Amino acid sequence: MSQTNPVTEGPQQTASAYQEINKVLSDQRAKVPKHDSIPYDRQVQKKSTMAYDNPLFKDSNVKNCDQDSHKINERGIKGSSSESKGCYNAAFQSDTHLPPEGALAFPETEQGKVSDSHLAHVHRAHTDEDEEGKGVKNTEVNLKPFPEATTHEREGTVKRISSFDNSCSETSSAPVADNIDTMSSQAVTQKVVLDGTVDGEKKILAETKDAKKAELPERETWGKKVDFLLSVIGFAVDLGNVWRFPYVCYSNGGGAFLIPYIVMLIFGGLPLFYMELALGQYQRSGCLTVWKRICPMFKGIGFGIIFIATWVSFYYNTIIAWAFYYLFSSMASEVPWATCGNPWNTDNCTTFRDRSLNKTLAKNNYSKLASHEFFYRGVLELQGEGHVDDIGNIGPVKWQIALCLMAVFVLVYFALWKGVKTSGKAVWFTATMPYIVLFILLIRGVTLEGSLSGILFYLRPEWDRLLVTQVWIDAAAQIFFSLGPGFGVLLALSSYNKFHNNCYSDALLTSSINCATSFLAGFVVFSVLGHMAFMEGKDIKTVAQDGPGLVFVVYPEAIAALPGSVFWAIIFFLMLITLGLDSTFGGLEALITGICDEFPQTVGKRRELFVAGLMVYCFLGALSTTTEGGYSLVLLLDTHGAPISILLIVFLECIAVNWCYGVNRFGQDIRTMLGFQPGIFWKICWAIISPIFLLTLFILSVVWYKPPNYTTGEPFQDWVVSIGWAITSTSLIPIPIYIIYKFIITKGNFKERLLLMVAPEERPAVDETNGVQYVMPTTHFI
Repeated sequence: MSQTNPVTEGPQQTASAYQEINKVLSDQRAKVPKHDSIPYDRQVQKKSTMAYDNPLFKDSNVKNCDQDSHKINERGIKGSSSESKGCYNAAFQSDTHLPPEGALAFPETEQGKVSDSHLAHVHRAHTDEDEEGKGVKNTEVNLKPFPEATTHEREGTVKRISSFDNSCSETSSAPVADNIDTMSSQAVTQKVVLDGTVDGEKKILAETKDAKKAELPERETWGKKVDFLLSVIGFAVDLGNVWRFPYVCYSNGGGAFLIPYIVMLIFGGLPLFYMELALGQYQRSGCLTVWKRICPMFKGIGFGIIFIATWVSFYYNTIIAWAFYYLFSSMASEVPWATCGNPWNTDNCTTFRDRSLNKTLAKNNYSKLASHEFFYRGVLELQGEGHVDDIGNIGPVKWQIALCLMAVFVLVYFALWKGVKTSGKAVWFTATMPYIVLFILLIRGVTLEGSLSGILFYLRPEWDRLLVTQVWIDAAAQIFFSLGPGFGVLLALSSYNKFHNNCYSDALLTSSINCATSFLAGFVVFSVLGHMAFMEGKDIKTVAQDGPGLVFVVYPEAIAALPGSVFWAIIFFLMLITLGLDSTFGGLEALITGICDEFPQTVGKRRELFVAGLMVYCFLGALSTTTEGGYSLVLLLDTHGAPISILLIVFLECIAVNWCYGVNRFGQDIRTMLGFQPGIFWKICWAIISPIFLLTLFILSVVWYKPPNYTTGEPFQDWVVSIGWAITSTSLIPIPIYIIYKFIITKGNFKERLLLMVAPEERPAVDETNGVQYVMPTTHFI
């Protein structure tokens, strides 16, 4: 297409070009509602930034800022030519996206001629077909960079016709905040159709040949903010706070473990917790869809998160099923593990009361607690204490546990089937009940004889343990399991928040409550351990047991010796059930939200059926953990399902958000929501400290890996360990596979493909007036 060059042909033809453009715009004004004219008389400085209040224009992606071709028609700005390479040099915005009557799109001099520095000319006029098939006259205008821009104020809002000089450089896309002076020069690269109404109702068309209207249905939001807070607290405060944290704390030197735990919280857990809440609230999408708005090539992270959620659901709900079994068994005149002589007991069975009276029995390695035999022989049916020493011979399903597992998934289904409206109500009970029970148990525990010695053991640090690498690995695993960054749960839950919700204060509040709960649970557990050690005349280290036996063996044994043991047992296991259900709600909601957002028309509209199918799938997958050898499978999945891979996934998430997308751009997103930028501490943690910690911990967790053991103390066989690593790899392999797939389907040369793979494909825009969210497709110029 031949082009006229206004630089070589002189200012007279340039002036004519400007006059023709102004004439075109005058014709368009006659077709739109008129507003009070406000002269375009305020000059702004060179390379001024655009300040669009309209959320449709809060995104840009400027590259190769040399020139561009654009079309202006009777509806406003139509879009950019497919042949163009560059950026918009001028954009118009009033309530109808045209200058008010009497204003020139391009300023003229006092002599009526356009300044030589203002360059623009008309390429051609032609007719396009609009959406209704009606011919629309378009004038394609080549807008070259010019150094000046005019500004006008309307109803207290500054709206600019902005421009950029030839030196404007490539900038990344970012929303425009209130303080426009902090923004770099940007340009709109979306195709927009405006209907010309007074309200300026907006519809956005994707830049494809068969583009469809991209306005999204209004996203469901939490009924009340407290629903969101309780959901996050319920997810973070889980079985791990009572079952895992006291066990990990005990096995890593008691109170010494609190030091690496707090360090990992400050520099790893809390910053990532805040990052994921903010990311979900701004992007308003699940673990799969969010990546095309951040860094498309890392979408494999979303698939990895879904695999992790699946593996966790296979064993975590089985632990809740054990608690259900204990709860039902406690509803009798006496708890069944208070005495020996039951069908599952052996001749070596002794009760806590017997061992308290006869300390010789307590020191006898052959004697077994009644609660120990109830759990391993009565609940798990490990007849002969570990005769199932091969996962290849796990035995039949124990139907009582299977029914309890079914009850768990039924409860989960009715909490999640309708979305956050139903789960937000369920957590009012499941998230608050554990605190009531914890305080009751704490009061009872500290009144027991010998409880003080247990508390002192819990608080007394062993400094030499800080030199043990495994302590730091366990601290990192615990904080990430507890707070849950990288699991997609925080991303999903916060995506249902209102746009201006203060997620910063939410992050500080909920993470503090979570860690305080872990600390509180330690007092509850260790006060009882101190009492048991005192009564049996043993050291506290010899009282506690490894693994889930801490809450299914040791604590139940202490409960059985208390007056009113049935009451204490019921409320204790009710607490474990509610703690577990909250976390299951969150973990499966991350999976559900991710898939529903990815397939809104096919899956999202049939959420109830999809959730039902997911519950059946997870139940069938978890059935193997209800067998006689199911306990070994739980240990295998607990070791390989999430702890190793989650560290690498969160590391890659940090890289994608803070290096590919940009920590400054992410900070600007937060500023758009909250009105203030995150401090330098958060940015340093997100971009440098947290990734280094995560990568280091991932490497150490692989190098210092130890396979789990059977109940006999024998380590898992090599082929079982290989299965475990295969489980770990399922959540990591999707990441490189999707990067390769994305590279293959992306057009262009090697460099162009890489640039497109890391550039956001679309940007969310929220109309802050009515809360409607739009998707803004981005244009990439290579």
